[in-house]
Amino acid sequence: MLPDYVFSREKILPVIIAKLIVDLQYNTYFMKGFVRRIDAKAFLALAGAHLIVDVRSPKEFTEGHTTGAVNISLFTDDERAVIGTLYQKQGREPALLKGLDFALPKVFDYLSSLSKVAKGKTIGLHCWRGGLRSEMMAEVFSKAGYQVYLLAGGYKAYRSFIRDSFSVPAKIIILGGYTGCGKTDILKSLSQLGEQVIDLEALASHKGSVFGALGQGHQPTNEQFENKLYSIWSGMDFGKRIWMEDESRSIGRVALPPPVYEHISNGRMVKVILDKNIRISRLVDEYAGFDKGLLASALLRIREGLGGNRYNLAMEALVKDDFSLVADQVLEYYDKAYQKSIDKRQCREILDIELKGPDPSLHAKAILDKLKNNNNA
Repeated sequence: MLPDYVFSREKILPVIIAKLIVDLQYNTYFMKGFVRRIDAKAFLALAGAHLIVDVRSPKEFTEGHTTGAVNISLFTDDERAVIGTLYQKQGREPALLKGLDFALPKVFDYLSSLSKVAKGKTIGLHCWRGGLRSEMMAEVFSKAGYQVYLLAGGYKAYRSFIRDSFSVPAKIIILGGYTGCGKTDILKSLSQLGEQVIDLEALASHKGSVFGALGQGHQPTNEQFENKLYSIWSGMDFGKRIWMEDESRSIGRVALPPPVYEHISNGRMVKVILDKNIRISRLVDEYAGFDKGLLASALLRIREGLGGNRYNLAMEALVKDDFSLVADQVLEYYDKAYQKSIDKRQCREILDIELKGPDPSLHAKAILDKLKNNNNA
């Protein structure tokens, strides 16, 4: 008896053989599980309560995967490469048989791996396009008693779904301001006050400037950055305001999805204004502890923007451990660059708010009071 989807003739051979092998070992579970196909929306709803299994190769999984998924690969990276080469040179049937040669000896390994991580007897499962890889693994797992929900269209359909989701209308408020205003800390304080916040720089593992990689972990791939962003985005109440920091199109090596960048470009902005001395002090606290070689490398990257005199002054100050002077020179560059970007977006509603002192929690409260007083709650 086959599950409720239809196999093509060329796909049924490995499934039947896999069934026979599993039946020999797991005969007490014979046909207790089932396999169903569901769309991306239903699949993501399932993911909140049940294990998601990604059967693609380890390299594919590393490039990007659904939040919380585990990787039980049908093929290793090398096996997948062999099958792909065989498909290109000899066609589908030889590639299919080679895949079968690779997979069948590992059937019990697949089941052992699943039993170690499964939360129960219900799982979601997908490959790249929802084809043979996921269908074969679904049969193996269902024969062992698991209730398997297949993602129709595979990971490719998931990627399409999440990118479309970024286009939904949202009440975005952008937190803007010159470098050193502590916008990230203000966002954290806003979150503690019950506001909805998406910290793009935390998701990107980068603070945006040429110094932005210092103290951060490895950046995710662009694909995984979007996946991580969706995991936060999907939990937002779009009837209420959502705060994000003003960002360029790229944050380090990752790029914002075009709809998200449109939200930032067109959203209302609260632009914070803070005394330059406080900003310098904040930057010194944040960056003075890093290796001076790394700081010098970052300065070199903006040498042209700084200009020769300012660059030389900053480098001399760095050698002398005069980090305040370094920060002062850097801010001259970044303040002009930021103001230029603001001027290019003159159609956007901007609410300026001057803040006092260094405390981001007080800044957050002042911002909310300002919005309330301006009837922008």
